[in-house]
Amino acid sequence: MSGVARRTVVAAGGAGLAAAALAACGGSNAEGDTGTGGADGVPEGPLAKTGDIPVGGGKVLASKGVVITQPKAGEYKAFSSKCTHAGCAVSEVKDGTIVCPCHQSRFDISDGSVKSGPATSPLPPEPIEVKGEEISFG
Repeated sequence: MSGVARRTVVAAGGAGLAAAALAACGGSNAEGDTGTGGADGVPEGPLAKTGDIPVGGGKVLASKGVVITQPKAGEYKAFSSKCTHAGCAVSEVKDGTIVCPCHQSRFDISDGSVKSGPATSPLPPEPIEVKGEEISFG
């Protein structure tokens, strides 16, 4: 076997190992998403625990395309995490608002309405349900 052919085989073998390693690691993420969904495409299992969502704040679940907020104790809301201005993903919940990092649009955590633009449309609500300490798509 020539040196070039050997390198090609070693590189191909290494790529196969890397692909296998990535496939083995690709089953979940930091938000607890297993990547599996129900027959209707809605992810199974909880999105978050109620204790993960601070009162007067919220949590962006980027891989789920949703932001969950708790405007008042025990009141949970969910909205699309896609900004209505340019389609960027919102990045954080801060000072009672959901913040888009692209152009600094801010949305109210209680109803998704625009607090400051350039966005002019509210974040669309997402249906959720709270059962015990678990929050899931509703």
